[in-house]
Amino acid sequence: MAATGRAAVLLSPPDVGADERASLLEAFDSGWVGPVGPDLAAFEAEAVEAVGGGHAVALSSGTAALHLALRIAGVEPGDRVLVPSFTFVASAAAVTYLGAEPVFVDSEPRTWGMDPALVARALEPGDGTPAPSAVVAVDVYGRCADYAALEPLCARAGVPLVEDAAESLGSSSGGRPAGSFGEAAVLSFNGNKIITTGGGGMLLARGAAAADRARYLATQARSPVPHYEHEEIGYNYRLSNLLAAVGRAQLRGLGARVARRRRTFERYAEAFAGTDAVSMMPRGTAGESNCWLSCVLLDAGAGLTPERLCAELAAAGIEARRTWKPLHTQPAFAGAEMIGGGVCEDLFARGVALPSGTTMSDEDQDRVIAEVLAVVDRARSGALTGGAGSTDGVAA
Repeated sequence: MAATGRAAVLLSPPDVGADERASLLEAFDSGWVGPVGPDLAAFEAEAVEAVGGGHAVALSSGTAALHLALRIAGVEPGDRVLVPSFTFVASAAAVTYLGAEPVFVDSEPRTWGMDPALVARALEPGDGTPAPSAVVAVDVYGRCADYAALEPLCARAGVPLVEDAAESLGSSSGGRPAGSFGEAAVLSFNGNKIITTGGGGMLLARGAAAADRARYLATQARSPVPHYEHEEIGYNYRLSNLLAAVGRAQLRGLGARVARRRRTFERYAEAFAGTDAVSMMPRGTAGESNCWLSCVLLDAGAGLTPERLCAELAAAGIEARRTWKPLHTQPAFAGAEMIGGGVCEDLFARGVALPSGTTMSDEDQDRVIAEVLAVVDRARSGALTGGAGSTDGVAA
């Protein structure tokens, strides 16, 4: 990022302070430095309370949680699993860990999440294609997928639904909190998420038996005997007690963090209301999305690509990022089946995520807004020529 003489405005940096430091040192001084301890159990219990029920298993990453959720759902080598194309790679990578095949599904414009109509089509029997063994729905940028449609679809087909709520802790849909949908849900506590443990994740299971199975697999599938006994292969996936202590402090501030990000979204929306070159991501009613990242779409006639906007902002010391490149266009998934595609390809071709962190001041956000509008004006006047990022496309 180019130097501007001012501090950089980052996309979504960790927001930690005195409370997290005190919690970490308290856990350290207690002697519970090893993988498990009282803060780990307490973090799990408090997360369950935050999402309104179920059973939690704190893990080393959200990806690990997805892997275990799919394994417990019964996904096996050769199975087909429906996954949205417009998401981070982990949502599909976890499918491949089990030797299964991701089948990508296009987005719908209202939530940017998986299109229920296309899921319904994929779940219909009769064309000779093996039925999907599971569905992974992703809450994109904090906006819950359309679970009012997806849950009954999966229930009628007898196919387990997993909610990838990595980006949506603190969101809700239909009066239910994110993390409470499907047979299992996963959270991420990566450094850029709305709360962080510096890395980590959580599996939220509906039943105690599923949570116990996940906890067993996450601790190398060690049998409960005095010596090391392993009847099957497990994983080293448990979150540490020290990181759980940080997570507990972060979770206490969840409400304030959500409120701040929603306010950031509202300030962007107000600032861009006067231009037809930039439109905000739909967020539903004011109390639904946690607005993890505030995303905008550039009008096709604005003469400005997302790649170029990000480059211009970087030159001004502002970190922005293009929206998710659809997974069906990624080299790692070349040849994978895709259902639809036009909507998510357009979201990538026109989308940009703007700085949205809870540590960003109003003055810094005003700086971002002013720079975006200035770049738009230069593009429309023809003054924005040459330089990096003048072309882009989903096949790039």
